Amino acid sequence: MRAFVTGGAGYIGSIVARQLLDSGHEVTVYDSLAKGYREAVPARAKFIQGDILDEASLSAALGSGKFDAVLHFAALIEAGESMIDPGRFFKNNVTGSATLIDAAVKSGVRKFVFSSTAGLYASKDTPLNEDDPLGPASVYGETKLMVEKMLGWYHEVYDLRYAALRYFNAAGGFSDRGEAHQPESHLIPIVLQVALGQREHVSIYGEDYPTPDGSCVRDYIHIADLASAHLLALEALEDRPVMTYNLGNGEGYSVKEVIETARKVTGHPIPAVTAPRRPGDAARLVADASRISIDLGWEPRIPALETIIASAWEWHSRHPEGYSTE
Repeated sequence: MRAFVTGGAGYIGSIVARQLLDSGHEVTVYDSLAKGYREAVPARAKFIQGDILDEASLSAALGSGKFDAVLHFAALIEAGESMIDPGRFFKNNVTGSATLIDAAVKSGVRKFVFSSTAGLYASKDTPLNEDDPLGPASVYGETKLMVEKMLGWYHEVYDLRYAALRYFNAAGGFSDRGEAHQPESHLIPIVLQVALGQREHVSIYGEDYPTPDGSCVRDYIHIADLASAHLLALEALEDRPVMTYNLGNGEGYSVKEVIETARKVTGHPIPAVTAPRRPGDAARLVADASRISIDLGWEPRIPALETIIASAWEWHSRHPEGYSTE
């Protein structure tokens, strides 16, 4: 299969691209490098530098090969930032995705795998399934929901087959790749930066949430498990024209529990300070991923939070400055 991977120089996209190649597929990575790293693109992949907002560049890239599928990871991802600069998120995540989907259909692509998010759900005290009410707490989550709706209409009008995979906090290291955002906004890499002496402390945004210890609760999924789900979904599009699946472990860990686990893994004290709540943070988001398990046989192979953090710590210890030192 010939796969066109947008955002393939980023954390998730580069690892999925690597897994696609290892499975015998041909891969073309399309990335602006505004957030990604050229070093993260697998050596066996063809690389095209371009922006999903650049219709001419995108159409030319998609026209350069007879692609069977698009896997779309190119997006702005910081929920907190989306509440400060919503226009930037609507432009990149919604307009950019619309440009990509339309160009893909016009170039003859019939399969589309979309990197969605748990952030489009309303908070819930029990694990969330795909039929639960949607209620994004951030502009970021809203942009992902809008793209899912677009894909639904492109299926209706053009018979585009698609899978929307709703992530519950991808984390961990995989081989020679790891999480390196600039600036970093995700909890586990921030905690590990404190352990490396790159930050003085980690902030706990709010201690008055309706959770056991007052801090936000999240589900975490190892990046290798996340990548394997993409390959299964891509193959399943032969028989299932539309799929929407949660991807998570079904276990919730509070911010304080993540910090304490990181202390255990790294052997560092990792100071933490309390800060005011951030706009866009839901109290609790934990996955019920039974649907993809039943339909496609997917199960997380690395569910333990300690193991996830340990794999991330291994990568960050070897690459304390991210990809800039390679």
